[in-house]
Amino acid sequence: MIPSSPSGPRLLGPLLAELRSARGWSQQRVAAELCAASGVPTLTRHEVSRWERQVRLPGDFWSAWLATVLGVPGELIAGAAARSRRLGVAPAAVDRAGSRARFALLTLAHRWAADPTGGTSAGPLGDALLRDDPVAGVSPTAPEGPDALPGGARPRAAPDGVGLAALRRWDDLLGGGDLAVLGARRLRRAARGYRLAGPAGRRRLLPVLAESAQLAGWLAADAGDPAAGLVAYRLALRAALAAGDRPLAAYVLGSASHLLADAGDPAGALTLARIGYAAGRATASAGLRALLLHRVALAAALAGRHRAADRALAGATAAGAPEPGREPAWLYWLDDAELAAMTGRTLVASGRPARAVALLARAATVPGRPRRAAVYGSWLAQAHLRLGEVPEACEVASAALLDAVRSGSHRAVGQLTEFRRALAAHPSEPAARRYAGLTASARPYLPGPAPGWSGEARARRAHPARRAARRGGGAPRPVGSD
Repeated sequence: MIPSSPSGPRLLGPLLAELRSARGWSQQRVAAELCAASGVPTLTRHEVSRWERQVRLPGDFWSAWLATVLGVPGELIAGAAARSRRLGVAPAAVDRAGSRARFALLTLAHRWAADPTGGTSAGPLGDALLRDDPVAGVSPTAPEGPDALPGGARPRAAPDGVGLAALRRWDDLLGGGDLAVLGARRLRRAARGYRLAGPAGRRRLLPVLAESAQLAGWLAADAGDPAAGLVAYRLALRAALAAGDRPLAAYVLGSASHLLADAGDPAGALTLARIGYAAGRATASAGLRALLLHRVALAAALAGRHRAADRALAGATAAGAPEPGREPAWLYWLDDAELAAMTGRTLVASGRPARAVALLARAATVPGRPRRAAVYGSWLAQAHLRLGEVPEACEVASAALLDAVRSGSHRAVGQLTEFRRALAAHPSEPAARRYAGLTASARPYLPGPAPGWSGEARARRAHPARRAARRGGGAPRPVGSD
């Protein structure tokens, strides 16, 4: 039976895939039916695939014929197409797998927005909770060994039984290039424990599964693997909703918003951030409300919606500072310096660099937190550059570059890449030439994007001198666990 009006707000890509699957048709069959009905013989299954992945969106002509061929009201297809068009297509930084994961996450977020109590958003519990999330390592074809990773890879040697608290603390010192494998491994253990537990045990383990997936998604994104990060965030959101933990679900969407903002998708980032804040604010702590509003502010600024960014910044200020002893354990990292730097970053994105310099300077020089220093240092360098202060910008960027080497964070490298592109407008400046030379010298030591959670592949690419430099650069090798 073909559903004529699926419940909840829909995006076009997931809707088309669902309607096609309900008929038992392939993408080739849909293309053939469209050609026969419309009299246009040139449409191929590749175009149908692009629509379902929302790499492209059909115009009014094909939207009308899609409704006819799939036997649904034209308003359903037109509404989903309009909603998807407002979100934009998948960014270039997200590959085919990431495009599917992006819109699956957006669809689930919209369902939560339609039902903020979360009662129907997570779907059925049990193995179905994990079946569509191969990152959890419980799909029927996934390897079952204790060290198994996606693609059958084996991680580098690491302490068994590493816990969430230890991984979070290591994340202060090391980047996703080193820790993503451990995050995936921790998630596999949590997923396997959930799958093997009885009904009561599963309910108890849902928060652990949600937190493990959130952290795995964060580490994958920091390693330059946005597709894996989005898949993990979707699992984290489903588990948090099933557990009834609305603050954690909101935090997951805030993390996913940050990923999309870094990937050049401010529209998707703004959608996730707004849903996370709207659905989670009633039960969120002061620090979490401030963080969620900062996610909204940055995405709005990157999307050119400066008034919306200002409103979100004002709301974040009104939310207050994190309250010691009243914040969730996973928000331990949020402090006044971080909130100030987030404000500065949004001001730079909004084109107001003068106000941002003092706010970013504190976070860019914090000792023992190389990734924080690298990320906010790159924003501080951009602020100086926009003010025409090229020598100051290059000095700050040089320090951030060294911190990027120490941290091994692909996200930090991405921010510095944006600075380098802007600096190209000043080729005659001596400071710019010196920075270009430093960048060329540092390139072999910088982390590259991860092709997936394959520790062996990443280890083969890593330059041995970079690992030695980072060990000597203030980032101690992690020992112990929680």
